Amino acid sequence: MGTAWIPGAERLGSGTIGGPMDHPERPARVVWHTTESGAGPSAFHTVGNYLISVHSEPQVLYDPTTDRIGQYGPLTQSARALKNCGTTRNNRVGAACIQIEVLAHASQPFTAYWRPGPNFRALMAAIRSFGIPDAFPMGIPARSVAGCRREESVWLTRGGHYGHCNVPGNDHWDPGAIDPGKLFAAAPGTPPAGHTSATGAATPGTAGCVPFPGTAFFQAGRHSPIVTAMGRRLVAEGCSAYTHGPGPQWGEEDRRSYTLWQRKRGYSGSDADGLPGRTTWEALRVPKD
Repeated sequence: MGTAWIPGAERLGSGTIGGPMDHPERPARVVWHTTESGAGPSAFHTVGNYLISVHSEPQVLYDPTTDRIGQYGPLTQSARALKNCGTTRNNRVGAACIQIEVLAHASQPFTAYWRPGPNFRALMAAIRSFGIPDAFPMGIPARSVAGCRREESVWLTRGGHYGHCNVPGNDHWDPGAIDPGKLFAAAPGTPPAGHTSATGAATPGTAGCVPFPGTAFFQAGRHSPIVTAMGRRLVAEGCSAYTHGPGPQWGEEDRRSYTLWQRKRGYSGSDADGLPGRTTWEALRVPKD
């Protein structure tokens, strides 16, 4: 069982907003919303009370400009911020469905100007305590209403991070095109050992893994057992573009395979260039010899 109450979070409302999950056998997930409002102390108070008055509370309210965080109810129970999809009660899908309302506008992605601090890191630690991977299964949230991707088969079966724009049966496009790389880099870490991953397998810790050697390490002609170990992990993750190998020499097939891994983690465009960065490398967990 993951963390129910985020250390340091202010308690909002009565502390009870939902109930048990309908599908605890399915992987846990996070849903990012934006309030379509300003930020700061006044907005935190006004919006926080408004969500209670209309019975649309998430579990978490977060101010990206001050790192202030409030919590309406335990992360182990459902919230109220999602519409149903037919008979599917979206708020109750998964072992956890952690919903976060960020005081921001979808048209101005908050990762472009935010000031994450210890409260955000505590939030991410709580999220990872459920074994939720640092990944957006439907890719980076939409830049517009027209770009929303809402695949029910993905939503019901894959753990990770979602935008409100990705939830079937809903018509919003928040939180806008937030940057997953900045989101995860602001709170470095991986799910702790022993927790269940999105595939249902135990997630190992980082002990015994190769530390990130730096992007400059991965250049044409680099010959190293690290390249071989990395390639084997990519193959195990289903991210293989290899016709030979993998390893021990870094080459174009390694780069194409790593691009597949970056895309699997929710990156796209120039952010999925095939060159390892710290966040995706640590998530890959390349074993030492």
